[in-house]
Amino acid sequence: MKHRIASLAAGLLLALSAHAQAPAAAPAPKPLVLKAAHLFDGRSGTLVSPGTVVIQGERITAIGANAAIPADAKVIDLGDATLLPGFIDAHTHIASDHNDNWAQGFYEDMLRFPVEQSFHAERNARATLRAGVTTVREVGAADFVDVALRNAINQHLAEGPTMLVAAHAIGSTGGHCDGSPIPPDRMKEPGPLEGVCNGPESCRQAVREQMKFGADVIKICASGGVLSEADPVDVPQLTPDELKAIMSEAHAWRRKVAAHCHGDLAAKLAIEAGVDSIEHGSFLKPDTLQLMKQKGVYLTPTRMTQEWVLAKADTYPPKIAAKARAAATAHSEMMKNALKIGVLMAFGTDAAVYPHGKNAEEFGDLVALGMAPAAALMTSSIGSAKLLGIDADTGTLEAGKYADVVAVPGDVLKNIRATEKPLLVVKHGQTVRMD
Repeated sequence: MKHRIASLAAGLLLALSAHAQAPAAAPAPKPLVLKAAHLFDGRSGTLVSPGTVVIQGERITAIGANAAIPADAKVIDLGDATLLPGFIDAHTHIASDHNDNWAQGFYEDMLRFPVEQSFHAERNARATLRAGVTTVREVGAADFVDVALRNAINQHLAEGPTMLVAAHAIGSTGGHCDGSPIPPDRMKEPGPLEGVCNGPESCRQAVREQMKFGADVIKICASGGVLSEADPVDVPQLTPDELKAIMSEAHAWRRKVAAHCHGDLAAKLAIEAGVDSIEHGSFLKPDTLQLMKQKGVYLTPTRMTQEWVLAKADTYPPKIAAKARAAATAHSEMMKNALKIGVLMAFGTDAAVYPHGKNAEEFGDLVALGMAPAAALMTSSIGSAKLLGIDADTGTLEAGKYADVVAVPGDVLKNIRATEKPLLVVKHGQTVRMD
């Protein structure tokens, strides 16, 4: 009897559902049209006037003064401003907080529960997006906080830029990527899951661990760092065999590899092993830069971080202060050589070393080194987009690409620092800031 009742109930439910009306489809969003005195498309390297971008949903449908304006479009006229592609920062640490007190910040980050740090990370992501950065590559975060933040943003549970994430950065015991100076009898010694590896197979496992839990890119520490006390800044921290194991595993899974690297020898080893980008590059010599150009390896110079740590050097512990001064001095000479040689460059800032939301200062700092304003802007548009492998979808203002757009006051090629004061930020067709 119970089976008959269940069958009858099931049949009744099916009958009712057949007659139930499907929910009404949400009306298509009205087209959005952005107008300004100027437009920099991020590909041609030139400014056109006037500038128009037509957006339908998440994508750009037309650009240029002759673009057809749909009759039902919402039009935002920004007047004397420049429309630009949303900035792409290829070297950030959104999941970490900035703190001018180096020691306090280091231990606060370490002692927080991951779920608490996730709230800090979302705040940092929101500040970054409002600064005009619509896409980031997060190159190393503890406890997979960056993976969680990326997923929350993709699910519209948090506000922030589109994220490609590395999870834990990978390096050797005691190196720059080993962020655990706590004695092992008081805290579990980190291993491959936390990105600490020794020997080719251990490093291969570390790569697999990060990819297993959601890494889009692999970050390694090929040399020492500035903001770590124990390691020399320019000494290699991974052997050729370890580097080859990392590259082969990452590339087999179609993941690119970014190498934190200040030292020249460490960079050569990483380049020969097949790395995709060198981050920072402070002590690189002209022959190493030539090798990068020959092999198509990108430099992500993070110039503004060099400026920041040099200005703050007196507040750091003595060993870190000495490294900060040496790296900043060498970095200026390296950048002049890199510009002369024509090394491929991506826009990256090392956000968290400085306060989040100041990312666009990198453009002005590159111009101060002698880069043309248009070339500096294209380190973000073409440079970062190609390095990250997302240039088919974003990076330039072109029909068919995501509507990631920033508007800044005036003619940006006459005042590159205007990038630091966005009037409007649109990500995937949604306005996230309008001043």
